Amino acid sequence: MSLRTQVDFRRLLVGQGASALGDWMGTFALMALVDHLSGSATAVGGILAFRLIPAALGGTLAAKLVRRWDRRRTMITMDLLRAGMIAVVPFVQELWWVYLWAFLLEAPSVVFLASRDSAIPDLVDEADLPLANAAMMGSSYGNIPVGAGLFAAFAALPLDDGWLGSHPYALVFWLDALTFGVSAWFIARALGLRGRALSVEEGTTDEALPAGGPAAAEDPAVAGGPAAGSPRLRDAWSVPLVRRVLPATAAAAVGLGALFSLGIKLVREELHASDIEYGVLIVLFGAGAGVGLALTHRSRHVDLLVLTRRGALVMGALVALMSQSPAVWLTFLGAAGFGAGATVALTSGMSALQARIPLEEERVLAFSAFHVVIRIGLGVAALGAGAIGDGLNRAGLPGTRSVLLASGLLVLASAATVRPVVDREAS
Repeated sequence: MSLRTQVDFRRLLVGQGASALGDWMGTFALMALVDHLSGSATAVGGILAFRLIPAALGGTLAAKLVRRWDRRRTMITMDLLRAGMIAVVPFVQELWWVYLWAFLLEAPSVVFLASRDSAIPDLVDEADLPLANAAMMGSSYGNIPVGAGLFAAFAALPLDDGWLGSHPYALVFWLDALTFGVSAWFIARALGLRGRALSVEEGTTDEALPAGGPAAAEDPAVAGGPAAGSPRLRDAWSVPLVRRVLPATAAAAVGLGALFSLGIKLVREELHASDIEYGVLIVLFGAGAGVGLALTHRSRHVDLLVLTRRGALVMGALVALMSQSPAVWLTFLGAAGFGAGATVALTSGMSALQARIPLEEERVLAFSAFHVVIRIGLGVAALGAGAIGDGLNRAGLPGTRSVLLASGLLVLASAATVRPVVDREAS
């Protein structure tokens, strides 16, 4: 059955595309507003740290809430909560206020994503999981260049007089809030998401097995699993497949974070390019993500762990090569290929977790851990790469190129840990 016939999945995807576009606009606006209020690059970096902390603290809470609540109700609640939270940001012109909401916004996001990704196998056939995840990932990361462009357009509006003039990004935040409402509306219409919560008393779901069927329950990739009782995020590590996928996921996030943090310095300072050319770099990354969607679909018969490894290898190799690039046009090619590799690696890893983990409780834990790892990897890499690169540059060393090269080699090394043949040892 084609994804085109999966009405509930289409509704979820359209809602996610809208909210992701608004969220990228809101992310750029948060960073720009901090710069507007403080004029400090360190303060701008602090906004990333404040969006990192809840990911680490909220993972276990996300797993518990998604385990107990109806998934559709959970996603609608988190969307509406985020809509209200982002809408109040423009009302106070204080740095602490912006940091507060940046911190608080991330907690419902972790809950939402864990619930969404654990629900996708109930909306599509198992054979369509790679394409479904590629489409969902594309709806998020493919909106980076679009969100950046729309943010720039709204920020350039002539609002010099009146209350809005003191908050040039107010319209962006309110539009972001509106997109969360659009997402909630589409999810409310996805009836296939209804009634998918785990029973707290029995620890079971309303379905005995996921889309993988009885064969998935015998997959040695899920041998072991979390201990009985209330789940904790670290229990996800007891699932062997999680131990295989998450290191590559973490490395992919590190590669993304390092490139986002240092890409502008590579283009501007090392290659002496313009801001417009940096914008082209971001657009090509988004275009590469689109190519990754097509590649994932065409490779749907290849083992998912093999695809995860190939995507991570491409990411690592291209970051390492881009770090030594002598020309802007070579960096453009690298950005497009990097976007494709990132999409293949992350969507294939997600699909493997969905298709090969039969128990709903373990799947929820796996995706809570997956999104915590993604966020921590992105945040730590963005902050760490920038700080180390600046320190080396001040010491007269090629900091930007060196840090990007090291991050590329790290991704390559991590890709080697993803093995397609699952060990049959008990965990």
